[in-house]
Amino acid sequence: MEHIDLTDPVGAAPLRPPKAVSPTVRAWLFLTPSMLFLAVLVAASLLVLRMSIGEKGAEWSGFSLASYAQLAEPYYLKSLLLTLRLALFSALIAVVLAIPVGYCMSRLQSPFLRRIFLAAVLLPLLVNLLLQSYGWLVILGPAGMLNQGLMGLGLIDRPMMLLYNQTGVLMGLVQTAFPLAVLPIASAMRGVSRTYEEAAATLGASRVRVFCQVVLPMSLPGIFTGATLVFAYNASSFVVPLLLGGRRVPMLAVMVHDQIAPLMNWPAASAAGVVLIVTTLAIMTFSEYVTGRRRRMLEASQ
Repeated sequence: MEHIDLTDPVGAAPLRPPKAVSPTVRAWLFLTPSMLFLAVLVAASLLVLRMSIGEKGAEWSGFSLASYAQLAEPYYLKSLLLTLRLALFSALIAVVLAIPVGYCMSRLQSPFLRRIFLAAVLLPLLVNLLLQSYGWLVILGPAGMLNQGLMGLGLIDRPMMLLYNQTGVLMGLVQTAFPLAVLPIASAMRGVSRTYEEAAATLGASRVRVFCQVVLPMSLPGIFTGATLVFAYNASSFVVPLLLGGRRVPMLAVMVHDQIAPLMNWPAASAAGVVLIVTTLAIMTFSEYVTGRRRRMLEASQ
């Protein structure tokens, strides 16, 4: 058998295999694409922050807090409060509707039925938001499907006005963000062991009592997470309030669009965006604090 010489021609030491890459280096290499993407988002946020303290026509060279002072006017404060209120109500309604759906998903034994449920829940995320909004226009219009059905059943005498008001916008916000509430709740309920339910049933608790006193309390972290996701998503919503509410429901994202498109007032739009981001982050931070505290309490009790 031929002998292979691992030494160089001048008689140096045998060649050594290359050193393995350390786990830390591999982790940083794995995170590099996402870190670059986050760096772009951070840079864009800093640019928006810089424009918010600029002046109209001199966004990069001027310095003024007039855009933030303008947000203290009653019209803008009303828009901010309306945005937070609709986002909060939509989060509460979406969570209430998502709890039974999430519970059914978490207790399905058949993988096929679980996939069917998951596909049905994810369907709104697969359809363009603009198409969904136009679908709501067809459903909620004066001659739409909902009004025609209610009049056909004799429940109303004339069409209800469900478009270009807060009711229509709220319905659209709940429907488009519904999957964001279902998925965390279903995941949290799937983590609740069935032995707890069986133990409560053995002690004489009814199914309703088992659900209300065992499953729901142990699923609160997922419920808070779902509500937070829906709130953050709807607080920055633009398409739904613009199409279903028009100018009669001036949510803050619509106001930002109006400041940019016809007025070209970049500092005012940037200031409104910064205020919306800071407010949303503050509420999400509080929710995360409550969720983390509840999770630690559950872990300590087990």
